[in-house]
Amino acid sequence: MAAREAEGASGTPPGREDTAGAGADAATGRGGATGGRERGEARTDSGIPVGAVYGPEDVDLDPEGDLGRPGSYPFTRGVYETMYRGRVWTMRQYAGFGTAEETNRRYHYLLERGQTGLSVAFDLPTQMGYDSDAEMARGEVGRVGVAIDSLDDMRTLFDGIDLGRVSTSMTINATAPILLALYVAVADEEGVPRNRLRGTVQNDILKEYVARGTYIYPVNPSLRLVSDVMAFCADRVPQWNTISISGYHIREAGSTAPQEVAFTFANGIEYVERALDAGIDLEEFAPRLSFFFAAHNDILEEVAKFRAARRLWARLMRDRYGASDRSCRLRFHTQTGGSTLTAQQPLNNVVRVTVQALSAVLGGTQSLHTNAYDEALALPTERSARIALRTQQILAHESGVAKTADPLAGSYYVERLTSEIEERARAYIEEIDERGGAARSVDYMQDEIHRAAYQWQREIEKGERTVVGVNAYREESAGQEIEQPDFTELEEAQKDKLSALRDRRDGTAVRESLERIRSAARSDENLMPRIVDAVKALATLGEISEVLRDEWGTYDAP
Repeated sequence: MAAREAEGASGTPPGREDTAGAGADAATGRGGATGGRERGEARTDSGIPVGAVYGPEDVDLDPEGDLGRPGSYPFTRGVYETMYRGRVWTMRQYAGFGTAEETNRRYHYLLERGQTGLSVAFDLPTQMGYDSDAEMARGEVGRVGVAIDSLDDMRTLFDGIDLGRVSTSMTINATAPILLALYVAVADEEGVPRNRLRGTVQNDILKEYVARGTYIYPVNPSLRLVSDVMAFCADRVPQWNTISISGYHIREAGSTAPQEVAFTFANGIEYVERALDAGIDLEEFAPRLSFFFAAHNDILEEVAKFRAARRLWARLMRDRYGASDRSCRLRFHTQTGGSTLTAQQPLNNVVRVTVQALSAVLGGTQSLHTNAYDEALALPTERSARIALRTQQILAHESGVAKTADPLAGSYYVERLTSEIEERARAYIEEIDERGGAARSVDYMQDEIHRAAYQWQREIEKGERTVVGVNAYREESAGQEIEQPDFTELEEAQKDKLSALRDRRDGTAVRESLERIRSAARSDENLMPRIVDAVKALATLGEISEVLRDEWGTYDAP
């Protein structure tokens, strides 16, 4: 076991031995950028060795089997034939600010300035299944996103927004079924047919255990909720993406690019297996699977990562499940790397975000969020959010990158790197298969990420990796004043709203709806219709979550 773990250290998948020269860590193969260059060597941010020049002899490709045409299996060059010539990517800025009223104002602000999709950030109590008046929520209400306790909040959040026309992404996992139920309930009230609703719930609970931590219940009942959402949407909300299998948080926790792809797909395979075990036909749910990746600074590695991911997912789905082309397509959202933003010289982040966004577009993303330059300090201001959106618009309409599909195809370096990342990611997936799948490999994936993150930080602190404004080109600064809301006042206002709701609702109807959820949790019945009924009766997010806690218990990290 010890030998296998040593081989699987950051950047070098199991069974791979790189010739790691000076400037690279002997155990990980992840080399310092500056140190490597000084010795005539270079490595990608993930530690993959890079030659000084590439030619035909460095690339072993079957043009049809490995590349194909855009829109055709194995989708290396893109999931649509004309890519952005037909329609540019969806510009979806992630936003959530304290109260539903404040967030609604920001949504209208962004939509009026050309944003084409909404993305909701929720506060920690909402993510963890607590109402704003819960003891566990004290001091956290509205701080990292919007507080949503009830149908009243959801109505306010989308006031004046046509849910039949806008696409909405919700970054929510443990409580995803409840937030989706609230969204469906608002649409029902507004007379929007469910088959017109478009959007995504992240609903990727495995990566919470691996990398992020906003889990509630043990693994198996949590995976049951994922399958319930899949089945409910396949039957009643057919245009909804029921899961966004997320590599973003894995990368933000410190993984390498091949690990990001591998661990994301290992989780994806687990979800596919669970859905099949629940009796859902592959072709009913697989075309609605979506993915979520990070874009970091090593632009050509990131482009290669996205291309490798498309090809690898297509091959996994075809080889393991005999999936159709439609079910082999890897559709994904990209967000620029929050962990790469610096509090020092924050305007430098405008450049970082632009580089990362360009990699996502060159790599063929379907939608994109660009971080605001001040997000290392606070929630974005209107000014910084506008600059982030304008970055995407300039790329789309002025840079020329949208004119042709997969413009870097055929680059000897990019093709070599695409194949290298695919090979490394596949080796990790095979290791996870041997361990019994993703649900049984949480500790293994965590350990690999921790190794990679430690190595990255060590390189920065030793000066082997340059971060402009942090360990090089530093300037003395008095700091930047960032206006913050009064969170204490906000929390009290949210509690008052909850109290008023509990006073006016039908208590008997709420209790009965919660008991029906309890009964369904004890059986194999799909929980989603019961949760929709409960939120319409004005049961709160915390009350529904508490019923499931009572029935299933909570997950305790080892």
